[in-house]
Amino acid sequence: MRRTASLSSFVLPILLAALLQAQGTPPPSPLMLVSREGRRPVPTTMAGGQELIALDEVATLFQVSVREDTLAGGLTLTYRGRTVVISTNQPMASVAGRVVALPSAPVRSGTRWLVPVELLPRALGPIYDSRIDLRRPSRLLMVGDVRVPRVTARIDAAGPPTRATIEIAPAAPVTVATEPGRVVVRVDADALDLGLPADGGGLIDQFRAGDQPTAVAVLLDSRAGAARAAAAPEAGGVTRVVVDVAPAATTETAPAPAAPVPSPAPAAPAILFGPRPALQTVVIDPGHGGDDRGARGASGIEEKRITLDVARRLRALIETRLGVRVVLTRDDDRRLSLDDRAAVANNNKADLFLSLHLNAAPVSAVAGAEVFHLRLDDEGEEARRAAETEAVTLPVLGGVRRTLDVIRWDLAQARHVDNSAILAAMLEEDLRAHVAMGPRPRQQAPLRVLTGIDMPATVIEMAYLTNAEQEKRATSEEFQTALAQGIYSAIVRFRSHLEAQRER
Repeated sequence: MRRTASLSSFVLPILLAALLQAQGTPPPSPLMLVSREGRRPVPTTMAGGQELIALDEVATLFQVSVREDTLAGGLTLTYRGRTVVISTNQPMASVAGRVVALPSAPVRSGTRWLVPVELLPRALGPIYDSRIDLRRPSRLLMVGDVRVPRVTARIDAAGPPTRATIEIAPAAPVTVATEPGRVVVRVDADALDLGLPADGGGLIDQFRAGDQPTAVAVLLDSRAGAARAAAAPEAGGVTRVVVDVAPAATTETAPAPAAPVPSPAPAAPAILFGPRPALQTVVIDPGHGGDDRGARGASGIEEKRITLDVARRLRALIETRLGVRVVLTRDDDRRLSLDDRAAVANNNKADLFLSLHLNAAPVSAVAGAEVFHLRLDDEGEEARRAAETEAVTLPVLGGVRRTLDVIRWDLAQARHVDNSAILAAMLEEDLRAHVAMGPRPRQQAPLRVLTGIDMPATVIEMAYLTNAEQEKRATSEEFQTALAQGIYSAIVRFRSHLEAQRER
């Protein structure tokens, strides 16, 4: 995990982005390839209003050969003896003698050729062994016989009580779970094509993607009481889930009995609903992923794998014992930028952020877990003092920004440093009861992964992979369970701290 204390780590990415603007920029959200083998993001770029993919990436993804014919002015894709010829100066391709139109001509970028992503279903699809389907609005590239139903939702009656319907087409088996503050619908599919409304209504706050790729969550308003949800019998090739949400029970004080005075005593005000829980959402960030493997032990154990394993164990522990909503920044092997990780936490309005990592050291004898929280430099301290008066934006998912009354987003952690320090102390104490701690078990550091997090946050280095004994233990169920239990115990204590803090 990279750590730096200088502003150059903030400025350099901005300069690089400006330099690359003319050559192409990443799309607001990645294109996700879905097949029977799993899911993976597909690198693409936007240029001239078109989304493009590099031909060498196409060759890797689909096992095709690519050859440039400079004399004929074309590019040839070959798959099992079948070919596609792409014109380099016209927006077209030839597939078995049939001309196929493309949104734009290929673009050369250095030694690479970039082609419109529409080439995949329109030209490669007809010669490929499996069906290729592109759903750009949903950011899905589907290969083969995969089940990706369209999921939509609507508010039928705002109420209260509130009734909503979720429709899955084509029909697919579903399981429905009612949890504190939300209803989760899990669909038996390979992926979901989501067409959810931007806002809810009545006692439903929001419809959103669930924590797993094939789940939909219905988030309830703070005024909501009991929720009931059930799947209706399939009709017309569509599965429908009906969600009914009742208002929270009200408690009213009965009027005072008549007294021999002109006016009766006023009744006590009704209590409509309780306060929002102090700890409602926890975001767990499994460090690294994809081609970013993180630290690596002598026997080949990779940091990215262990962080995800422990994150999943911790999520199950929190959800089953506390009933608190848990979001993972990644639930598969993919790379995320530090800003993407911050966006997941900020977009979900989380109350707590934990980033899981494993350490490495030049000396193999160093071992043990360590907890880090943010240390502010002079600029950060000034930002914390100004936090109550400045309104800026934080990164959120979907390529948009959310305005909040905080300091600028790259120093969002500034106003939470005190609570983050308390959380770090609790983590150190509770981890110590379950696993060995390092020589410096709790530290302050200017960690880039924490600066944009608008909630109490820490980084947990769970072990040293450069230590042979710890590398061996890192993959064991016993060690991972002990880590999850120690972190869970600290979360329970920190929730009590937040509740006491709110009562003061």
